[in-house]
Amino acid sequence: MCGRSAPCAALLLLGAQLAAAVEIYTSQVLEAVNGTDVRLKCTFSSFAPVGDALTVTWNFRPRDGGPEQFVFYYHVDPFSPMSGRFKDRVVWDGNPERYDASIMLWKLQFDDNGTYTCQVKNPPDVDGLIGEIRLSVVHTESGRPLFVLAARFSEMHFLALAIGSACALMVMVVIAVVLVQHFRKKRWAESAHKVVEMKPKEEERLNGEKKVSVYLEDTD
Repeated sequence: MCGRSAPCAALLLLGAQLAAAVEIYTSQVLEAVNGTDVRLKCTFSSFAPVGDALTVTWNFRPRDGGPEQFVFYYHVDPFSPMSGRFKDRVVWDGNPERYDASIMLWKLQFDDNGTYTCQVKNPPDVDGLIGEIRLSVVHTESGRPLFVLAARFSEMHFLALAIGSACALMVMVVIAVVLVQHFRKKRWAESAHKVVEMKPKEEERLNGEKKVSVYLEDTD
């Protein structure tokens, strides 16, 4: 037992602070297209119930350097920046009851490249690591390199060509089967017709031979 000694009290206080640490979860790396909207997702876990004391702070560090900039703040109600690059471009998209502290960033620009930090405090849970998202803003669809569009067109062209070739092959097989069956039926019909024509001729020849034999017998 520690009793009431100062070192034991300090250890208990330190243990309570370590146990009461907010944990932040983010995507860490994110890529989005210039001119579009993006959701900066930030969720958290806390041992303490979420209440009116919860605060969420978003800040931004430009990739090319410079001072940290304020992005967004939440405490009971959302507070958007009144000036700066993020004015009228950031809205609250979180839900504290679901431990969600996400925001939406509208109309991305290339100078939005950088690191966005999400810090959540839920007293008595006030310590913990700050979540980070490294955002990369890429070119729009119409401004992408030509080789990317060419590659996509090539893939679509190849797929269409493969499907067309397969369909053409199937049609050719069907036509070949139909033609073979047609010629077989035609040969069978011609053979049957020849047999029918040969029967009267054969009968006529046999009758003629019989008449000759009868005549010869009468003359004898």
